[in-house]
Amino acid sequence: MVRGMLPTTVAVIVVLTGHLPDPGACDGPYSHIDLPKAHLPMYFRRFPALEKQCAEDERCPYRTLIASESYQRRRNSGCCWGYEDGCTVKERFSNHSCPGSHVGYVKSKQAQLDTFYSQADFGFIRDQIRETRIMCEPQFPHDSSLECSKYLRFCRGRNLMLNFTDLAQRTEPLRYKMDVLGPGQIGGHCALHTERLQDELQHISPLQSWGPELRFFERLERPPIEAGSCDVVIDKPAFIMKIDAAINMYHHFCDFLNLYGSLHVNLSHPMTYTTDTQVLVWESFRYSSPFAETFKVFTRNPIADLKTFAGRVVCFRNVMFPLPPRMIFGLYYNTPIIHGCENSGLFHAFSEHVLHRLRVRIAKRTDHRLRITFLSRQTRHRRVLNENELIAEISANPEYDVQRVSFGHELSFLEQLKITRNTDIFIGIHGAGLTHLLFLPKWATLFELYHCEDPNCYRDLARLRGVNYLSWERDHLVYPEGEGKHPERDERHAKFTNYAFDVREFERLVGRAANQVRQHVEFQRFLGKSSVGQPPKDEL
Repeated sequence: MVRGMLPTTVAVIVVLTGHLPDPGACDGPYSHIDLPKAHLPMYFRRFPALEKQCAEDERCPYRTLIASESYQRRRNSGCCWGYEDGCTVKERFSNHSCPGSHVGYVKSKQAQLDTFYSQADFGFIRDQIRETRIMCEPQFPHDSSLECSKYLRFCRGRNLMLNFTDLAQRTEPLRYKMDVLGPGQIGGHCALHTERLQDELQHISPLQSWGPELRFFERLERPPIEAGSCDVVIDKPAFIMKIDAAINMYHHFCDFLNLYGSLHVNLSHPMTYTTDTQVLVWESFRYSSPFAETFKVFTRNPIADLKTFAGRVVCFRNVMFPLPPRMIFGLYYNTPIIHGCENSGLFHAFSEHVLHRLRVRIAKRTDHRLRITFLSRQTRHRRVLNENELIAEISANPEYDVQRVSFGHELSFLEQLKITRNTDIFIGIHGAGLTHLLFLPKWATLFELYHCEDPNCYRDLARLRGVNYLSWERDHLVYPEGEGKHPERDERHAKFTNYAFDVREFERLVGRAANQVRQHVEFQRFLGKSSVGQPPKDEL
């Protein structure tokens, strides 16, 4: 419940304290779980009392699964995400690998494996948990609290006050600002460890940490909610979220991945995955994005912005400040991926979580042709000039089922995901649309037709997700329309022109991608376990 004069509801996701939902609730006492089958053993291992309750409760939709042989076998052999105490390497959900040589700054194969796990996998979550320290310590039950990981990248608090009264007089747009709050405009009634907090103010930048805001944190003389100091009290778990460019899939999915990772950092109660949450976006612009459907994975409530609370003192009973999108050595915008490693369990779990909650499935097949999706750009730059010729060439191959798509506003993001999820080879020139690789099947190949002299961006993202990647190999067989000029700087820039490609070379590379798919163990397993005309089974 949100108390006070509130123009519109807000939005966030956080840790709860208390009991499970009442069994008589209209949406059921287990609806907050809603996880992929493969994630349930880790979840129930974390909360064994809930697992026992579910196994004995005829109303629990997971009762049959818990009693199944495959679940018990997985449960008994050990299963954990990788950041829990006592979780061994053998038990981890993560399945990352480092087939490449250990070159660079690591001295052994094991160091290579460990480094990738810490930089780009659930080891990153583990380190956030280990680094978390209490910044403002409660003394009594109604007191506030604040705890944060190193550099104030992830924080969570209870009974905190944020004073937005000054925002009523500010007329300029608020986005990527570091002066939304001033001295004394954020605080709580708790014992503040001032020096400890100040020691973490090394990453002061709009999207790198919560330092710009928490540097002003002060101890209040009285508990703000009990003292009646709040114009608005947010009772639901709240998530205050800094977001990158919401119109760009690559940048906006940095936000969603970090939000998902933050749920794992915050995983201390069975209700952590509930969508009855409230999200406050840290800017004054009303939230709008072609990818807004993704927020349904995390909240069922409307998204709020800073204008929602301008002129008010707002108090949060439970609030989380998630990992921001542009952390130094963060996920995934600045991930320093070590050479030779791939297939992050964290990225794989994120993909499964989003697809499950949006109910995007792998559809049944009518034949064994490889499904090829060619992403067509309808933009001024980076269009494929001989696109029709390229598509006609591979469409003539009876082993391919080729479709051309344009992921514009006329096609909902949910429909886009359904196409991506059922694609074996995804082809497109360098651009944010290639971020769809996050939701390809395990066996798929991303063919970045041309990287436009930015070779690492989507190659690295493909490595993180664990799908095959290839790009154009023979520069003399790609034909730019012009030199390409940056629109703001008088300099050559390969992303600002259009391209044509040699048809025979294109066909050769598609053939290589097809071989990668057919030889992939997961694709062979998929064909072996699902007959034509039947969707594959969702197994543990």
